Amino acid sequence: MRLGTDFFSNDALWLAENLLGKRLFRRFDDGWVGEYIITDTEAYFGEDDLACHASKGRTPRTEVMYREGGKIYVYLIYGMHWLLNFVSGTPDHPQAVLIRGLQGINGPGKVGKTLQLNKSFYGEDLCTSERMWVEDAPKITDFHTAPRVGIDYAGEVWKNKLWRYYVVT
Repeated sequence: MRLGTDFFSNDALWLAENLLGKRLFRRFDDGWVGEYIITDTEAYFGEDDLACHASKGRTPRTEVMYREGGKIYVYLIYGMHWLLNFVSGTPDHPQAVLIRGLQGINGPGKVGKTLQLNKSFYGEDLCTSERMWVEDAPKITDFHTAPRVGIDYAGEVWKNKLWRYYVVT
């Protein structure tokens, strides 16, 4: 069963935990549909979170984060890796969850490459998309938390929040 707006309207901390174990589907251009299990996530929690892109305010890059939960937020890093995020929460409260890993695929850059992401996914609705969606699966209760990765620039408080959620596969 495809997850809807009610699931993605929860805050990023709840969503990051509850996405673990869910099934991510990607229909590729040739029609093939890949199925992946989400195993690693990170929460980014609004304008006050100095690691969150929204900490710089509303910009063309972050506009999708100010929409309702369930939208796709992709962005390019190092000029080569498209990273996949799911917007969470309610409009005008920018939050998102980075998909860091899928079963057998570790690292957000590898996730983007495997899913063949590009700018065209920006703003797409997971609840209605024919290219990408998330389906329910049993809740994962055996998981770990850790500090988020690669955000030293955000300062001690924000880089040490245990807002990364992952399962050991």
